[in-house]
Amino acid sequence: MRSSTGTPQGARKPWALSTEGLVLGVCAYFIAVCNHSFWSSAMTDRSPSDPGTWRFGICVFVLLVALHFLALCVVASRRSTKPLLILLLVCNGFATYFMGKYSVFLDPTMLRNLLHTDVGEARDLLAWDMLIHFAWQAAIPIWLVWRTPLRERSWRSATAWRLGSMGLALAVGTGVFLAVSQDLSSLMRSNKSMRYLITPGNYVYSLARVATADAVEAAKPLVPIGTDAVAGPAWAGRSRPLLFVLVVGETARAMNWGLNGYARQTTPELAALDVVNFSDVGSCGTNTETSLPCMFSRIGRRDYDEDRIRGEESLLHVVHRAGFNVQWRDNQSGCKGVCDGLPSQKMVDTPDPALCSGRECMDEILLKGLADEVADGKGNHLIVLHQMGSHGPAYHRRSPENFKRFKPTCDTAELRKCTTEAVVNSYDNSIAYTDHVLADAIRFLQSQSTRFDTALLYVSDHGESLGEKNLFLHGLPYAIAPVQQTQVPMVMWLSPSFADSRRVDLACLRSRATQRATHDNLFHTMLGLLDVQTSVYEPALDLVKGCRAPAH
Repeated sequence: MRSSTGTPQGARKPWALSTEGLVLGVCAYFIAVCNHSFWSSAMTDRSPSDPGTWRFGICVFVLLVALHFLALCVVASRRSTKPLLILLLVCNGFATYFMGKYSVFLDPTMLRNLLHTDVGEARDLLAWDMLIHFAWQAAIPIWLVWRTPLRERSWRSATAWRLGSMGLALAVGTGVFLAVSQDLSSLMRSNKSMRYLITPGNYVYSLARVATADAVEAAKPLVPIGTDAVAGPAWAGRSRPLLFVLVVGETARAMNWGLNGYARQTTPELAALDVVNFSDVGSCGTNTETSLPCMFSRIGRRDYDEDRIRGEESLLHVVHRAGFNVQWRDNQSGCKGVCDGLPSQKMVDTPDPALCSGRECMDEILLKGLADEVADGKGNHLIVLHQMGSHGPAYHRRSPENFKRFKPTCDTAELRKCTTEAVVNSYDNSIAYTDHVLADAIRFLQSQSTRFDTALLYVSDHGESLGEKNLFLHGLPYAIAPVQQTQVPMVMWLSPSFADSRRVDLACLRSRATQRATHDNLFHTMLGLLDVQTSVYEPALDLVKGCRAPAH
């Protein structure tokens, strides 16, 4: 005989798990297995022999499971539960790999940086050990989730179970939070970035923030600034127009910069030229996605507001409005909105077989064709060169063979497989190549000095960690970022005719270059050097202002 449900009487009913049970189990797995970075940070300086340590750890574990369970119960139905959990497990596999390997925090800034990474940069981050990590942390749980049968219920029964389980989770979560609220609140206040170590909540929240912000930005035009900008009297009546090259470096850190007194001479060609080296310069951020818009903004780090920075026009728009020919030449991942609406060129789209391999080019490509850009000798020009520079982790690909002067090198993107010496050698080789590219750019400007007043300014967007405190690459939240990621090199070169036309006292400027500067100075220093007159110019932030004689 069969029961009313169709199951033969006396036969064992097939085992099945409730939807809520599966969600709870996966949430427990998330918190227990996929949060090594969080637990390492949260349990620092807590003794395993102290009962309070175990009490705190268990309560935080239950609280995080309850919070993730509640969030998933809001969106998970019987049909969508498995696909949703599998998607999260896949994302967790990638997230925990990069968090563990490079000590990154998946905050909104890092998510935006990752989403805007080009193919070449993404390829550098992939390694064979990712497959091993993914197999045990994602593939096996995915198989278990897929194979687990789910119990069928009527909608009334399913609704009652869902509301009941959510109510219980809320009550339990509230209880354990109250038990450790003082300790947990103190921990989170003293280390606000720790919340971005909690997986998968960190990347889900950050992704939502980025998507919302990008949608808002796309829906409205940039707010005009410097609408009163005009070219000043410095160029009036002069027979030669201006040619200014602004080089945006990538991932160059100040402590490995030869001109800053580094033990190695990584900048021999610049040292042989008459450049002004700024030895103490702080960056706006610790990644390109943050620093690039910030350093070209009038707002900067001093009054940091990401929405305002991304929502306003940049330095380049102001200079263009003053009548300059502005062009962005890119060998990286784009201008991050800084050059929107202005002429730009992706150098990999016009590759040179001698300098390019696949979709990646050496930085000398940025100088190719520059003479043609200014062949007519007319008008004032500002040309921005955005380098690949020292972008990691594949430092060995950032310099040609003839620049690999420091050996042995780390010839893989899997930095932990190399000695610290080899990693630093490969990085220093990339700095030495940047030195060569900058020197070549200056030599090009010298060749144009009969037709133009010429000048160059170089500054890197952020620094890099090379294993100090077990940190690699960059992108840590600014508040906790080490100095290796926030101190950058900056160099200025002015032709004699340029210095004369702007009445710049180079001895004074060299003295000023020993004092503190930041990316906040770039916007106003450039306006001052270019003699662009506008109400958004702040003389106090112009690094050259005090070394310029007043116009007669």
